[in-house]
Amino acid sequence: MIDFNVPPYAGKEIEYIQQAIANRKICGDGPFTKKCDKWLEEKTGTYRALLTTSCTQALELAAILADVKPGDEVILPSFTFVSTANAFVLRGARLVFVDIRPDTKNIDENLIEDAITDKTKVVVPVHYAGVGCEMDTILDIAKRHGLTVVEDAAQGVMATYKGRALGSMGDYGCFSFHETKNYSMGEGGAILIKDKAKSEEAEVIREKGTDRSRFLRGQVDKYSWVTMGSSYLPSDMNAAYLYAQLEMAEEINRDRLASWDRYYERLKPLEDKGIVQLPVIPEECEHNAHMFYLVTNSLEERTKLISYLKENDVCAVFHYVPLHSAKAGLKYGTFHGEDRYTTRTGDCLVRMPMYYGLTEAEVEHVCKKITEFYA
Repeated sequence: MIDFNVPPYAGKEIEYIQQAIANRKICGDGPFTKKCDKWLEEKTGTYRALLTTSCTQALELAAILADVKPGDEVILPSFTFVSTANAFVLRGARLVFVDIRPDTKNIDENLIEDAITDKTKVVVPVHYAGVGCEMDTILDIAKRHGLTVVEDAAQGVMATYKGRALGSMGDYGCFSFHETKNYSMGEGGAILIKDKAKSEEAEVIREKGTDRSRFLRGQVDKYSWVTMGSSYLPSDMNAAYLYAQLEMAEEINRDRLASWDRYYERLKPLEDKGIVQLPVIPEECEHNAHMFYLVTNSLEERTKLISYLKENDVCAVFHYVPLHSAKAGLKYGTFHGEDRYTTRTGDCLVRMPMYYGLTEAEVEHVCKKITEFYA
């Protein structure tokens, strides 16, 4: 069976975990955590990067930093993971879903402004499949209306929009290092912060509301409870696992892009015949091969394709059930405007196996079986 995902492994993970243990510093903000933070800052150009226990908690931290309160409205796509919504629901916000673009599956930037009210506080562009949203337009809208931009770049590490790293353009950006992502620490994430004052506030919140980080730097002689907070710090052993992959980020990225290109080249004839839709990468975007998907013509067709592939030792999966159609989505949000592409994409998109180390022969087998199915 060709698995849908195999967690990335660079080779030095165990060695670095052993080093973390030998350092006798396995809790948060140890040497490897700091190395990961620095790598992210240098790679993205953000003012501050802080590892978190998950992208979910990075989003929750961003919602706190954005001062989201009960009654505020947050504009986001419905075609995303539940964490994008939960982070703001936990703060009492009302969700306003808008439709996605038919090409990239990202939020349609041209629908955002019409959804803005006097209660709107935040816009959340989700960079689907590591392909950047139309950030210039989104940032312009946010600036004119005084809105905070929180980039959900869970899938976007090593990807760019007009040369700028995904996650680094809004007020806050959130990465995921879950085992299904391009770089992994099992469970984990990071928040990127543009503003110095907000980065200091984030340090306090992620340290249970204390100024412990300032104490460890020698800036205060003791630390105390400053404000509300929680524990968003990952273990340094998790960070050690991640750092082994960040050191090889370019190699991992090239490997995944090579697999993505093979898929595209092999399956393009099906798209040319109008049988399926393949991913679209806008000229201004450099993607990271987070996923390779195709879009079928119906839910029934997708179901049959996934079943056929499984019978032929290929694990392919569908993706999100649109949030606005879920029980919680109906409770906490509303869909603004017409749903032209969100539900259809949720019904028809299927993801192919994609991971570091996927072989050319495995990609060929997957493509061969897809071609046979449509033949």
